[in-house]
Parts: sequence; structure tokens; C-alpha cells
Amino acid sequence: MSIPEVSPEQLARLFHRYWQVLAPDFGCGENANRPSWPHVPPQERTRLIAAARLALAELATSSREQDEKGRYFARPGEAEWGC
Repeated sequence: MSIPEVSPEQLARLFHRYWQVLAPDFGCGENANRPSWPHVPPQERTRLIAAARLALAELATSSREQDEKGRYFARPGEAEWGC
């Protein structure tokens, strides 16, 4: 799946899920209050989705900039040399 195919909500849900799974590894304890996605307060969910939207926009922009940087230059071994 490429970056444009990922919705901000999908990324926010994944991030939230991995945040929950990794919490015990970082000393947050097994019984820490970590609600599942449907039980995350609406304001927090909206903030996570907005953050995901910004992250996706930044990734898409940096990806596009990388593509444009190399657009005018030949790949190694493909340049035609001559006078």
C-alpha cells in the first residue's frame, strides 16, 4: 500500500494499536488504562487522526521531492556521453 492509499484514520488506528501493544515494554504496566480504539474519547481520536493526516502529508511531500530531485539526472550507467 502506498502513502496516498492510507487514510489518516487507518494510520491513527494502527498507531494507537501499536502504542497499546508496546506500552508494557516501556514500563507502562500491564494494567494501564489503555482504551481500545472505539473507546478513545472523541477529542483524542480527532487529535490522533489530525496528527496522522499531517504525517501522511509530510511523507507524501518528502517522497514527491525525492522523485523530483532525480528526475533530471540519468541513473548510474544510463548517461550518454559525447561531444
